[in-house]
Amino acid sequence: MRTRSFNEEDSGILYLVATPIGNLSDITLRALEILKSVDKIYAEDTRTSGVLLSHYGIKTKLESYHNFNQDEKTLDVVREIRNGMKIALISDAGLPVISDPGYKIVAKAREEGLRVSTIPGASAGISALIASGIAPMPYTFYGFLDSKSSKRKEELKDLKYLKSTLIFYEAPHRIHETLSDMEEILGDRYCCLARELTKTYEEFITGAISSINKEEYKGEMVVIVEGYKEDNTLVDDPNKKIDEMISLGYKPNDAIKEVAKMFNLDRKELYKNYTFYKNNRGE
Repeated sequence: MRTRSFNEEDSGILYLVATPIGNLSDITLRALEILKSVDKIYAEDTRTSGVLLSHYGIKTKLESYHNFNQDEKTLDVVREIRNGMKIALISDAGLPVISDPGYKIVAKAREEGLRVSTIPGASAGISALIASGIAPMPYTFYGFLDSKSSKRKEELKDLKYLKSTLIFYEAPHRIHETLSDMEEILGDRYCCLARELTKTYEEFITGAISSINKEEYKGEMVVIVEGYKEDNTLVDDPNKKIDEMISLGYKPNDAIKEVAKMFNLDRKELYKNYTFYKNNRGE
């Protein structure tokens, strides 16, 4: 399905508008024009967004759209666009939809062939990445890990063997637990903790995970972690790698599971191949 989104004079459109991630000056002229001209603005937190709008004298009608009302509000927003209204969606900071509600609106609007346009701007993840000193490409943006340690560790296990740089968001009250889980699952990798981006006390703390997990940090933060680096001394045969891990104390099924991730293989197929491999060497 093809939909136009370039003619701003037309009615009936959803604008995804980027807002500042800290410094209120970091907003584009076009974003201000759009926010002043649309029929309504939907925001995750109207109190936070109200500060921005008030700062720039924007009096457009403002309504909430968050995780607790998004199912009901999605239908309202899509109906408004269908009826010819110009709607802007913003988040508390940065790009809407990224680690914020809004995906359901966009998906439903696309499903109905309605027009959606993005008004680009600040992004905390990318801003931290380019200033981190860690390889910027390729990268994997993950956003927030689960708040529970057990689930967080499972998520990290799935990311462990990705060679791309990893980008995470985290809140200050969980940062130490998260860094500890990262060190346990990913290893003591080089990372960058970026906090208070674009604000007066902006700070980038770099080093091994263990070295930065010692102080108290305030403010929302981005954690950039280097990707998996293969040890050239490791064998490149999955079956021999399974043997190696079993010799280190892994249970066979756990070793197969880890090696499947490491070599990006199907676990069931690897299990069959390893069984055949063992049988043919007389075990």
